[in-house]
Amino acid sequence: MALPRLAFASGDAADPLSAFIPRPSELWVEVGSGAGEHALAQTAQNPRAGLIACEVFANGLCSLLSRLVPEEGEATAPLPGNLRLWADDARALLRLLPDRSVDRLFLLFPDPWPKARHAKRRLVHPALLPLFARVLRPGAEWRVASDDPTYQAWVVEVMAGQALFDAPLAARERPHGWPPTRYEAKALREGRQPCYWTFARRMDG
Repeated sequence: MALPRLAFASGDAADPLSAFIPRPSELWVEVGSGAGEHALAQTAQNPRAGLIACEVFANGLCSLLSRLVPEEGEATAPLPGNLRLWADDARALLRLLPDRSVDRLFLLFPDPWPKARHAKRRLVHPALLPLFARVLRPGAEWRVASDDPTYQAWVVEVMAGQALFDAPLAARERPHGWPPTRYEAKALREGRQPCYWTFARRMDG
């Protein structure tokens, strides 16, 4: 099976860069990597970064692996040394990682949980900001994108009320260095306008 060959184990978390071959110079984490098109593009374009793609849904993991591994090649096909998969809740991984160990964090088109009573499930949330801030090194980027108007307003509200990240206005076009995703393509086809944020971990927060 290809998944065990790419899996990031909880025992790797104390020294996460050691899970990659060769050892990279930076650690990136994608929360909710879906079918993996963004993660695969980033690892191809940035060989010096080791990326952990987190995805709890089997369909997403299978789609990602099918992009990498030909049929009947699960045990032998070459795999990217700078990609690892976490097939569990990303929050569990982040709680295991050392302080200031992550150089870039991605949260692209997450489930918006649009009903007010479900707001506590959103990953941009006041209760989770300290966790994200703890693992990100000072100056590191946290990239967030959403096409959902409710979630967009929520991100603006949450980030306006915190002091851990610099929070510039959202871009209305995908910035340079952001590979496209199928969620973004679907949103544009259906007439929804994505917003793209680049939050920077403050040096003194």
